[in-house]
Amino acid sequence: MIATSSVLGATPAEADETEVAPQVELVLDVSGSMRAKDIDGQTRIAVAKRAFGQVVDALPETTQLGIRVLGATYPGDDKRKGCLDTQQIVPVGPVDPAVAKAAIAALKPTGYTPIGLALRAAANDLGTGEGARRIVLITDGEDTCTPPDPCTVARELAAKGTKLVVDTLGLTPDEKTRKQLVCISTATGGTYASAQSEQELTDRVQQLVDRAALPPPVTPAVVAGTESCDKAPVLSPGVYSDRERIGEHRYYRVSLQADEELRASVSVALDRPVNRDYGVLLKAVTENGRELVRGLDAASGRADVISAGLRWSSAEKSDVCVIVSNSFASATAAAAPGMPLELSIDTVKASTAPDAPGLGRGWLLLLVLVVAGLIAGVLAGWLTRWWVATWREN
Repeated sequence: MIATSSVLGATPAEADETEVAPQVELVLDVSGSMRAKDIDGQTRIAVAKRAFGQVVDALPETTQLGIRVLGATYPGDDKRKGCLDTQQIVPVGPVDPAVAKAAIAALKPTGYTPIGLALRAAANDLGTGEGARRIVLITDGEDTCTPPDPCTVARELAAKGTKLVVDTLGLTPDEKTRKQLVCISTATGGTYASAQSEQELTDRVQQLVDRAALPPPVTPAVVAGTESCDKAPVLSPGVYSDRERIGEHRYYRVSLQADEELRASVSVALDRPVNRDYGVLLKAVTENGRELVRGLDAASGRADVISAGLRWSSAEKSDVCVIVSNSFASATAAAAPGMPLELSIDTVKASTAPDAPGLGRGWLLLLVLVVAGLIAGVLAGWLTRWWVATWREN
């Protein structure tokens, strides 16, 4: 696949002509902590049930929906058994409000919180079809069963290159829970939100499910950059996705016709904790390595995405190598899978520019300055001669 792309060029992302119904699976935490009475004076599970009921009633009949729970059945103290406690209570398919609400109504807060295991199972529930697939994870706490670490699971799912996105929603989350949920959603291109009341929960779940029901207009084509320009895949205009390890350089090639302008941009998602002070570098170089132009973005502290862009015009037909580099550092997760990146490539007619630098309307200002200088010089000379003549007479 990669070798073919290097010769023939990678296929860019295009709108899908055949509509495939998106699939959504709600993953609900039913662990013991959901008994807490801290949302409008009611238990978290009671609020979640009512919110789910309202959302299910509002769903179109064509929605492909499934529901999976975690921590819902094992009440014992054996952590090994409790950390296997996840079940799909509604299979993915056309939504039946009565069946879905009945399954949710029977839930009781019980056990542990195996989020990582539940995410893997939910991905299997959704399968590997061509349509967009989305998991909406709703929990009030962090994973209590690591391993597998849910952030690692999310990165593994994203690394497979499938159209799977995980959105996360925290119920009255603390800081540790928030960080874990942000990590999960960021790794797969999803979103994170929190809810502190029943109305917020209903609104957030509805928004996430509605968003999941809409397929993305463009899905980036998966491409694999190389370690050198001569082996790099040739990219035509389009949107591409790849993954880059910390400290790695990824090479891609773009063929430009005479008088064409290359426009390229890259965005790298920070799907794991990284050290302060980092940056992303996007360069265009010739085939022999001579740098043509670069774009750079740097940051320090927390960020979700960091981006850079460049433009380059070619007077002759040529191949340009585009290099994506980074200066991230991490003490926890520097190995595979790499950090997700999205690369946009476009070629347009080169913009016209004057043959030599000119002043444009600045000529008028220059003329005014010259005339003013001449007048000032004449006046200064005349006053000097008058002063000298007067001094001699006295």
